[in-house]
Amino acid sequence: MSEAGSEHKRRASLAPRRATPRLAAGRARALGLPTRGTTNANRLRRVDRWIQATQVPRLRDAARPLVVDLGYGSSAVTTLELAERLAPEVPGLEVVGLEIDPARVAAVADDRDPPRVDFRVGGFELAGLSPVLVRAFNVLRQYDEASAARAWETMCAALGPGGVLVEGTCDEWGRRATWVALDADGPLTLTLAARVADLDRPSDLAERLPKALIHHNVPGRPVHALLQALDAAWAAAAGLSTFGPRQRWTAAVQALADDGWPLVGSTRRWRHGELTVRWSAVAPA
Repeated sequence: MSEAGSEHKRRASLAPRRATPRLAAGRARALGLPTRGTTNANRLRRVDRWIQATQVPRLRDAARPLVVDLGYGSSAVTTLELAERLAPEVPGLEVVGLEIDPARVAAVADDRDPPRVDFRVGGFELAGLSPVLVRAFNVLRQYDEASAARAWETMCAALGPGGVLVEGTCDEWGRRATWVALDADGPLTLTLAARVADLDRPSDLAERLPKALIHHNVPGRPVHALLQALDAAWAAAAGLSTFGPRQRWTAAVQALADDGWPLVGSTRRWRHGELTVRWSAVAPA
């Protein structure tokens, strides 16, 4: 090899490699990184109730009502809960839990009940499935913003016709959560949800914002303005605490609606400690 060629090879070996999400070992099609795997029974009840309230018609109208639960963790409990909550309302429901770690899939073999409930190895590519609904919770916290955006694109590209991705995060007990609903064209809405009795102020939910927003919660950005407006409305409704935190939350959310924030969905969801706003109102500038 020439001296010039040797120098080129040496420099190439020293050049920093671009960080990208790696593939799971031995699974060339399973895109992503394993999560910690922690989970608890009823942890995802808030998002599941929202799915029941808003997405059941979509599933009923589908020729094949297939739901993917991505990254269920070390236990199948939240996947099984999702199936139990949706099955009575969706004839022919199929729920497939995907995990990038083959050991976790093997560990829940006794919980399989195909086609109603099944478990497979898979990641952001959704194991080649074309689901009507994907629930992907607590799977993007370890990624940077750009990598999380690529994961969104990959999952949305795999959706079936008219499909929706619900991606979010929650605390270990499911008392505080946020999630984004997306279709093939991108984000649609942001939902904030909490056990409001545990909140000092609504902006406590900021630590649970999705990766696309969490670093944009600074003055001058739309999501910061939303949380500040909600805090102000919460403070103004303090007198309603006598009647309970749900009444206070409902009044605070109503104040945001009155101020022109583009809230969507049934007002009945407010009593469950929810607020859903159009993505256009909080999208990073």
